[in-house]
Amino acid sequence: MAKRILVPLDRTTDHEAILQFVADTARGAGATVRLLHVAPVPNMVVNSEGLVIAYADQEASRLEEEWLDSLRATEPLLDGVTVERVVRFGDPVQEILTEADEFDADLIVVTTTCRSAVKRTLLGSVAEAVLRRAPVPVFVVPTALLSHSSRIISEAAPMGAVSHG
Repeated sequence: MAKRILVPLDRTTDHEAILQFVADTARGAGATVRLLHVAPVPNMVVNSEGLVIAYADQEASRLEEEWLDSLRATEPLLDGVTVERVVRFGDPVQEILTEADEFDADLIVVTTTCRSAVKRTLLGSVAEAVLRRAPVPVFVVPTALLSHSSRIISEAAPMGAVSHG
């Protein structure tokens, strides 16, 4: 049973639905959940005259606080679960795998838009790359399932793709 669950989130993720599923899983196992957001490495912010408004490190701090606030806002969905929050900058796949290693995760829960095989091959997929490269099990939840009730998500759990690395 998973004791350390890593959950990467972005703006396209239905936080409420996926976190209800993760919370139920974590409560049942007494697990710690680490919420992760990976953002692109920020650049300096300049105005129209080319003057620096914020240096890259200042922009990174701003974005980190913005995302930590967003992740903190999910606390009611994870009632009764030990939750940690992390924001990283860089390539999403690499940062998810690095965080999984540093957190010593024994399960990663990701969402996917379930693109067709052709689109996935051409466009790539963070969920697919994590599924293929992670050294721990990865539970992939299609976003189509997230649009339904959490009851359906819980019942669909056995259908999620799981890889053991």
